[in-house]
Amino acid sequence: MAERLTGDARRQALGDLPGWAEVQGRDAIGKTFVFKDFNEAFGFMTRAALVAEKMDHHPEWRNIYKTVDVVLSTHDAGGVTRLDIALAHAMDAFAGLTPAG
Repeated sequence: MAERLTGDARRQALGDLPGWAEVQGRDAIGKTFVFKDFNEAFGFMTRAALVAEKMDHHPEWRNIYKTVDVVLSTHDAGGVTRLDIALAHAMDAFAGLTPAG
């Protein structure tokens, strides 16, 4: 099982993820992505879904037209883990916010 991130490790991981923030009242991180249109938003979700499935780590999300709200938390660990950080980085790359890597 993945280990929860706490303290300095968690602050450092979040510091490398612009726009991601703690979700109030939960041990989770979240971000809202806004795209040009529905097609772009849906393409982002499709790419993210394929990576999430390979990781066996799935986001909580909702899509309204061109906006995608994402919450990440590792339920088995009871909070944010490296899996969430890795998926957040992948989502940022799919949204064109960081280089893919």
